[in-house]
Amino acid sequence: MIGKLNSQECEDLARFLQELVRTPSLSAQEGAVAGLIESKMQQLDFDEVRVDRVGNVIGRIGNDQGPKLLYDGHMDTVDIGDPSMWERDPFGGEIEGGVLYGRGSADMKSGLAAMIYGAKCLKDSGIPLKGSLYVVCVVQEEPCEGLAVRHLIEEGGLRPDWVVLGEPSSLQISRGHRGRVEFEVKVRGRSAHGSAPESAENAIYRAAGIALELERISPSLSHDSFLGRGTLAVTEISSNAGSRNVIPDLCTLIVDRRLTGGETPESALTEIKHVVTKLGFPVEISITPYEAVSYTGHVCSQRNIFPAWVTKEDHRLVQAMIRTVEKVLGFRPNVRKWAFSTDGCYTAGVAGIPTIGFGPASERYAHTVDELVELEKVFWAAQVYAQLGVDLLTRDHPYMG
Repeated sequence: MIGKLNSQECEDLARFLQELVRTPSLSAQEGAVAGLIESKMQQLDFDEVRVDRVGNVIGRIGNDQGPKLLYDGHMDTVDIGDPSMWERDPFGGEIEGGVLYGRGSADMKSGLAAMIYGAKCLKDSGIPLKGSLYVVCVVQEEPCEGLAVRHLIEEGGLRPDWVVLGEPSSLQISRGHRGRVEFEVKVRGRSAHGSAPESAENAIYRAAGIALELERISPSLSHDSFLGRGTLAVTEISSNAGSRNVIPDLCTLIVDRRLTGGETPESALTEIKHVVTKLGFPVEISITPYEAVSYTGHVCSQRNIFPAWVTKEDHRLVQAMIRTVEKVLGFRPNVRKWAFSTDGCYTAGVAGIPTIGFGPASERYAHTVDELVELEKVFWAAQVYAQLGVDLLTRDHPYMG
């Protein structure tokens, strides 16, 4: 069994996490953090360290033979919002009372740091591996989860046997979450001078009617016994007019649709079309595209479709993680779902790779002002990541399938 991190390893891990938090890394601007991670992996003597053309940092422990276990985490963070709302410097990485504060500390630089040091502990143990552990630090997960890991698997040729996501889970196990699809609804009207609204068909009023009707049908969306109910929310509205004294002839709604078990983008589209048809307004409905240029200069694009996924509770990967947590931390973890979306929408939802989540931070601190993580939980997570590597990669395919 892997031993606990010693005091020097804990100090080094905390200092590395501080460096990560002190280095801003908005989506598509992860280059500086990627450089820190690449250097740290090299310093910790990973067997292979490389950066692919989309900007993912890929570290490997083992000889690239046998089964492959992949630890997945994203380097990007959301913005800080209004700086005046923060009581602490969002990029200070301040530590007080065993708690580290700052943007990305929970979501999910603490998970990244713990996975990297977990791999270090596995390598330092000298235990021979019959497989390989990959720690993959991906780009642009916040706006487009699954995009970067899809590139790694489909274009980079790295096909793991298992995936563990280091997103916040409070040292519990997550085995799925709802999917999502983003729709754009363009509502047409007829413009006229603002002084003669009776001569126009105001596209904003029409869009407002659609938004209210969508809100009305939301409570009746499908329900899954594990994932819960699908949801629907209008998250953005914009209009087009020649000036502020012109009745707009176009109003655009953005709709965030969370998909529960059994729902598809097609079924969700049909629901919205039904609402629009009933109201009789001329509209155009489409799934929004995502496109951005990575910090490496690579153009990334895909449609904003992210499938729901669930790994069965009796799956061997779930059971292996339960046993590992029990062995290392001395308690039986809860097995549950995430409320938010992750790279699992691709690894499990599209690629069909057994996927679970386990991370040190609490999801209630993700994207919040004065975001934080308890350092002790980061140290514990690193030990769990190291031990899971032993449990999965030192035997002859004990938990495949």
